[in-house]
Amino acid sequence: MAVDGNEPETLEYKLVPHRDFNLISGIHCPEEVDEIQNWEIRDSDIFIITYPKSGTIWMQQIMSLIEAKGDVTATKDQMNCVGMPWIELAGSKKDFVSAPSPRIRVSHLQYKFIPLGLKQKMGKVIYVARNPKDVLVSYYHFHKYASMLETPEDFDSFFEKFLEGKVYGNCWFDHIKAWYSEGDSMNFLYITYEDMIQDLRSAVDQICAFLDRDLTAQQKESVVEHSTFENMRKNPKANYQAVSSSLLDHNKGAFMRKALPVLHYSIKMR
Repeated sequence: MAVDGNEPETLEYKLVPHRDFNLISGIHCPEEVDEIQNWEIRDSDIFIITYPKSGTIWMQQIMSLIEAKGDVTATKDQMNCVGMPWIELAGSKKDFVSAPSPRIRVSHLQYKFIPLGLKQKMGKVIYVARNPKDVLVSYYHFHKYASMLETPEDFDSFFEKFLEGKVYGNCWFDHIKAWYSEGDSMNFLYITYEDMIQDLRSAVDQICAFLDRDLTAQQKESVVEHSTFENMRKNPKANYQAVSSSLLDHNKGAFMRKALPVLHYSIKMR
């Protein structure tokens, strides 16, 4: 993603099926995605896995603050998406190999593409799941202003494509099922968007325990405070407003559209 104000050449993006998974032309390279499974993994590596519109940027913010022990000033010089980029973006391997530990990365890829080292219990995986009804609505609105995604004709037609997996990320049900069913083969934490909404402090406690991060109560409270919707929406390092207009048309929408109420359902599977 271009985030420095220099607009890249306008590209015509389209979904490109690869091994029964939809990649995006101009964003992903199928050959490089296949190579991800051979990446050398360190024990300190952390992978945040989500289906699109399931809390990726929220978890990026939480993780950046946990690593900074709640010090928001320590994260002011770099956008979260730069410090924790997607592994499937074209050209991402070079930075991954050279980056210092701990390397924190995010991905929307299906389980079958992951580095083989994760299956040997090297590194750690945090999977964030969100109720598919909310994913559907959020993804529909995202398609309306994301330049690299097809603008939907209407909600009904997008609903059909979502159910059939004819979107980036493919079928929500297949994505979560594969990752969850293979969780025991990895150092794996499954957490839901809904649980994070209901009790973010408990979620931060759970993440810190999983990652062996020793934060004081005050530091955890700072993580929570600066990871609220309102504070993130005002934070240019977290709200994605600096992402190039060639990828996101900010005149048509916002990455952080609106805060959600506490929900009364859950997709907890363990």
